[in-house]
This record gives sequence, structure tokens and C-alpha cells, in this order.
Amino acid sequence: MTQLPVERQGVYGPYVVEPHHRREVRAYRAALLLLALAQLGLLLQWHLAGPALLWPWLLVMVVSLGAALRWVHIYLVPLHRALQLFWLLGSLGIVALAFAAGPAAILPTLRQQPLWILAVGPFFAALTGLGFKEFFCFRRPEAIGLTLLLPLLLLGRLLGLLPDPVAGPLLLGEALLLLVLALRKLPVDIEADLGDLSVFAHLAGHG
Repeated sequence: MTQLPVERQGVYGPYVVEPHHRREVRAYRAALLLLALAQLGLLLQWHLAGPALLWPWLLVMVVSLGAALRWVHIYLVPLHRALQLFWLLGSLGIVALAFAAGPAAILPTLRQQPLWILAVGPFFAALTGLGFKEFFCFRRPEAIGLTLLLPLLLLGRLLGLLPDPVAGPLLLGEALLLLVLALRKLPVDIEADLGDLSVFAHLAGHG
């Protein structure tokens, strides 16, 4: 059934929720879920079969995070653009690492040569920003996996403070929390992810 536009009252006046707004939220949630499943798939395959053919999972992660950042609603446009820029820079870092080490050696190289984290780090900074948005806007406790565990993991590895037996469980915990976050968003009313569209209009008028 086709959904009709619905008028709402916002902080800065009335606004209309159009069908395309609802499609954007569904696309964002689907991308977030795909991202979570791809990360878990990567970790499980790495554990069960080794790192040789993990690059397809990385490709899905790159595409799904890019899509999530395309459709997410963030009031502050400069912040939104910054997260998209981080995604782009980190994705280019992953491509550079793939050319330098070979697709089969992307993750082993990251583990053995932590300085490569500087190249791919912006990708995970974008993911952290997405988690912070979810925590700040909705107080989702599972978003702590992105806002705290992921930066802790990357900085710990970069500084040589987190050995593999500690880093592995942390990464798995972050991936599971991301999946919980994505699944818990599915039944939530779509307009919760839209936010107050009058705020977007107000900020655009004062930009």
C-alpha cells in the first residue's frame, strides 16, 4: 500500500514526512544490518578458514557503510560530510593496502604492520561516528561497541598495547554489538530515525 505524505509539527514549524523519507530510513537500516553481517562473516571466516578470501567481506563493508552514511539523517551537515569524507579516505586506504600487500594479505598485514591502521583508520572513524550518532540520539547502549570499543581496539593495536588474545575478543564484541544495534532498529518507528525535519530546514536556512 502506498503511503501518503504526513504533516508533523516540529520545533521550527510544520514539516511533511514524504514517502521518500521513509525509503531513506529503510535503506539506512538495511545498510547498517548488511554492514554488521559482513563484519561478523569476515571474523567467522577468518577464524574458521584463514585470511585468504576475506576481501569480498571487506568490499561489502565498504559499500554498506557508504550507503548507511548516504541515507543516515544527521542534523549537522558539516558533521555528515566529515563522516562521508572519512569513509572515502579510509576506503582508499583499504584499496592502497590491497595493492601493496595483495587482497589475501589485507588483514594479516594490518595485524603485523599496525602503521597501516593510519591508512584505513578513517574508515573506522566514520563507523565510530555512526555509532556515536546512534548513542547520542537514541541512547542505545549497544552503540558503545562502536563509540568506545572500536577506537580502543585501533589505538591499542597502533600503539602495540593490545596483543592478539585481547584484540580478538574486543573485535568480536564490537561486531556483535553492531549486529544488536542494527537488529534493534528494525522494529522502531521509522520517523524516529528521520528526526525533526523542521530542524534540517532551519539549519539549511541559517547555513
